Amino acid sequence: MQGVSIGIIGMGWVGSSVAISILHNGLCRQLLLNDCQPGIAEGEAMDLNHGSPFLPPVDVKAATVEEMKSCDIVVITAGRGGKPGETRLQLLNENVTIARELSTKLRGFKGILVIVANPVDVLTYFYQKFSGLPKERVIGTGTLLDTARLRDIIGDTLSVSPKSIHAQVLGEHGDSEMVLWSGANISGVPLKEWSQWSEQLENSIAEKVRKAAYEIIVRKGATNHAIGLVTTNLLKWILRDDQRLVTVSSVIDDLGGYPATAMSLPTLLGRQGIVRYWLPPLTEDESKALKNSARVLRDAIDSVDLD
Repeated sequence: MQGVSIGIIGMGWVGSSVAISILHNGLCRQLLLNDCQPGIAEGEAMDLNHGSPFLPPVDVKAATVEEMKSCDIVVITAGRGGKPGETRLQLLNENVTIARELSTKLRGFKGILVIVANPVDVLTYFYQKFSGLPKERVIGTGTLLDTARLRDIIGDTLSVSPKSIHAQVLGEHGDSEMVLWSGANISGVPLKEWSQWSEQLENSIAEKVRKAAYEIIVRKGATNHAIGLVTTNLLKWILRDDQRLVTVSSVIDDLGGYPATAMSLPTLLGRQGIVRYWLPPLTEDESKALKNSARVLRDAIDSVDLD
């Protein structure tokens, strides 16, 4: 996109997947890369530039965090990744410390901050607090990946394209997430009315979605390709002002009956970031599950020692 500049902080597995996906989609004319090990960012910039004959025009270079203040969007993947058997919330204290350091360096940033690092919901909360940016301009990838996994698994189960499946995961991107089964449908046909569907499938599919990252990490050490695609599409919807309604994480402190936290709800995105979010109709059990997820995240936020 003409004149658009994007920054990525953290050039590990996820950062590099986000970078190549951005280039394939032609989202910017300038891509700035940063890593705590400067040589990695420099090497990635060199490697990506060598593919320029096969890509839309773009200038890729290593940069300091401070040099990213003029970017339209900065993507943060920086942080320690999860180990086999480790929950996302167990990464908390180390990655909050990184969040405070990076937020200080980004003071004065006027663009949109997209958080990918885990635990993404809690980090979305702290990046907004530390950076001082308006809530609508700090967006976590949240359950966007979980929702994609859900649609893929349902599609595989029913032999239907996941593009035709409309189902959402809400709350935490993690163990307390909940599936909005009551609203799930296949191109307008309620999922519960689908001939091959049974309610017995719900628990097993929700568990597969919840454990998907753990299964991948056990086998290859990290998840990266799907979240790279998720993040790039999120950037595309923002930059094109698509007014897309998706499940992303943001700071929510005005939802009646829910503790102030950051979590994923159906959220309308535009060029300036979050336009608004909704609490969808929920069954009694779904409402309890979502409130539990919000409490889990709030407890995690409260557990952080900022001294």
